[in-house]
Amino acid sequence: MGTLLFSVSAFLPALLFFMACVCLAPEVATATHAGITRHYKFNIRLQNVTRLCHTKSMVTVNGKFPGPRIIAREGDRMLIRVVNHVSNNISIHWHGIRQLQSGWADGPAYVTQCPIQSGQTYVYNYTIIGQRGTLWWHAHVSWLRASIYGPIVILPKHNVPYPFPKPHKEVPIMFGEWWNADTEAVISQALQTGGGPNVSDAYTINGFPGPLYNCSANETYKLKVKPGKTYLLRIINSALNDDLFFSIANHTLTVVEADAVYVKPFQTDILFITPGQTTNVLLKTKPLSHNATTFFMSARPYFTGQGTFDNSTVAGVLQYENASSNISNLPLPSLPAINGTSFVANFTNKFRSLANSQYPANVPQTVDKHFFFTVGLGTHPCPKNQTCQGPNNSSTFAASINNISFVMPTTAFLQAYFFGKSNGVYTTDFPITPLMPFNYTGTPPNNTLVTNGTKLVVLPYNTTVELVMQGTSILGAESHPLHLHGFNFFIVGQGFGNFDAKKDPANYNLVDPVERNTVGVPTNGWVAIRFLADNPGVWFMHCHFEVHLSWGLRMAWVVLDGKLPSQKLPPPPSDLPKC
Repeated sequence: MGTLLFSVSAFLPALLFFMACVCLAPEVATATHAGITRHYKFNIRLQNVTRLCHTKSMVTVNGKFPGPRIIAREGDRMLIRVVNHVSNNISIHWHGIRQLQSGWADGPAYVTQCPIQSGQTYVYNYTIIGQRGTLWWHAHVSWLRASIYGPIVILPKHNVPYPFPKPHKEVPIMFGEWWNADTEAVISQALQTGGGPNVSDAYTINGFPGPLYNCSANETYKLKVKPGKTYLLRIINSALNDDLFFSIANHTLTVVEADAVYVKPFQTDILFITPGQTTNVLLKTKPLSHNATTFFMSARPYFTGQGTFDNSTVAGVLQYENASSNISNLPLPSLPAINGTSFVANFTNKFRSLANSQYPANVPQTVDKHFFFTVGLGTHPCPKNQTCQGPNNSSTFAASINNISFVMPTTAFLQAYFFGKSNGVYTTDFPITPLMPFNYTGTPPNNTLVTNGTKLVVLPYNTTVELVMQGTSILGAESHPLHLHGFNFFIVGQGFGNFDAKKDPANYNLVDPVERNTVGVPTNGWVAIRFLADNPGVWFMHCHFEVHLSWGLRMAWVVLDGKLPSQKLPPPPSDLPKC
């Protein structure tokens, strides 16, 4: 992605249009009453990429790693033509896009669509309604999002300013991972042996590992800036399996947005971000008279579990205009300890919605349906006559919600639901509370086995939902970034220990809670969210650690049609992929 910066001045729409049309190679852009229709083409191709002195052939979009940037405005219609030129099945998820009445374009394989097979094409067709900020897109089948991902920049409507100082420039900052191995082989081997998968070889900033890794000094991301200017950094955690801390040495960041929703601004020297989340921050550069003109930016993981993880640090460079490129003696910014749970809790509690007349916080004040989900790891028994590498070398790793390890179908849920052919595909008896309550954050139970199932929850249209997600200490306590497709939700409460249904709701924030699409369930703690089920279709909810997703930490919601035409899911497009 390099160091490309772009201006978002209101008086430069032609520049933005040029960037969208030429740099990202859409076919055409045509006007509509609400916005324009933007056409993009994603060619899924193999591309040789070299990092850490290792060259590998990897699946990419248009030969780029990370993939191309999508630029749009609130109200624009998107037509993104995906052509699969590789042998892998492909699907693309537009992470955080509400997909109002366009559930067929959401993208998770075997949930809203069958994957796009080799040689096939599918056009994702959706309109960006009521959203502005930073989101992202990524593959949503197996572990292909390791190399298939990119940013979505949603600008406000014309003549609508940001609710914060206008930045001089904007730049996406995407955290990812570099794997010398083929990630498809990594997860395939882990599922066969039942053990934990191998970890990545490096973290990356916009695709570059940086100078702290061996054989990587020339693969360093550099953000070039001018003194005394304000920059908007659109930060995205697209790493497969790691929460990350991030900081820029000797600089303070002002958080102004989370998951494409504006927040009350607050300052921080250190950012925490889970996989799936986006956070926009303002960076005010130092005045011209300042002596030091080159600084390290770095990120490293937050981890409290018992398994292996990539315990390394990625670094990039913030380089002022006309500064020396010598980075040999630069100090790294100070980051919290690997297990810095108290910092994570304090940081996440700072997020608040703007909650003003222009950007209200429409948090449900009453609740129609209450759900209590336990979220954590567990085990499956080792198959007979097989040696397993899971816990105690006698089982395989599993993950579950309410002790249900979710089994994916071979037919897409949304098609089965829409055509009334759910029999044999899924059932609608997902437990709304744990079947066997226990001390969730205390001494784990002796029986760690989970149950396989393909069970969904059905919600009538416009149901208000409160969901409490309780982390467990089974096989170690760790955070879990839970992503809900098709909806934003309000984080009304969170805490450590076991949720107390009698006491904890009294402390809910129902005035200005932050609105997100991905939330970290606290280590040895709980989080309460509320949302309005106003989007008909079938919507995936899952942990955004790919390893936990692969082990079954996932489920889905069916939201029924409403009575009005605008409240119904339309029929599928004619080019919807078939299984």
